Amino acid sequence: MRPVIQQVLDAITDTPAWVRNGRHDIVAMNGLARALYAPVLAVPRRPANTTRFVYLDPAAREFFVDWDRVANDAAAMLRLEAGRNPHDPALIELIGELSTRSEVFRQRWASHDVQFHRSGHKRLRHPVVGRLDLNFESMELPSEPGLTLNVYTATPGSPTADALKMLASWAATQDLAEAQQAAPDQS
Repeated sequence: MRPVIQQVLDAITDTPAWVRNGRHDIVAMNGLARALYAPVLAVPRRPANTTRFVYLDPAAREFFVDWDRVANDAAAMLRLEAGRNPHDPALIELIGELSTRSEVFRQRWASHDVQFHRSGHKRLRHPVVGRLDLNFESMELPSEPGLTLNVYTATPGSPTADALKMLASWAATQDLAEAQQAAPDQS
């Protein structure tokens, strides 16, 4: 991914935005997306993968209010990607891992659903700010084939918009604390 894509993400400051590939690996994020997806990023394996989180991490059922729908969508979107890139070794490995470790994934994968998502509504339960009712838009990046920009927004003046502001403040506080810990002692 070209560095300018990260610059674009960093310029988006009041809404979560990130870039993912067709396997749902998170490739790049802005600060608010890192704060929002803290539960997904808590898994040390990199790149972070939202579908792996959905099916293999028990925290996903708490994080995604509509976990069942999210799980259906994730399997259907992976099936779409498998149709586009049937020889992608990383995709084959991910599907194999999910198939061997999750009975629920095996069932969803066997349904042969295929879905193409560009926009919608997602409800999350964040451990710091609580329930968030977000709209999302997904846009392919023509200059970066295979990558998709995802942006979450909240209705202006809504409790979710207020919660995103609180989350941004919390994230800034966390970033400051980390910077202070990393700085050498000036005493």
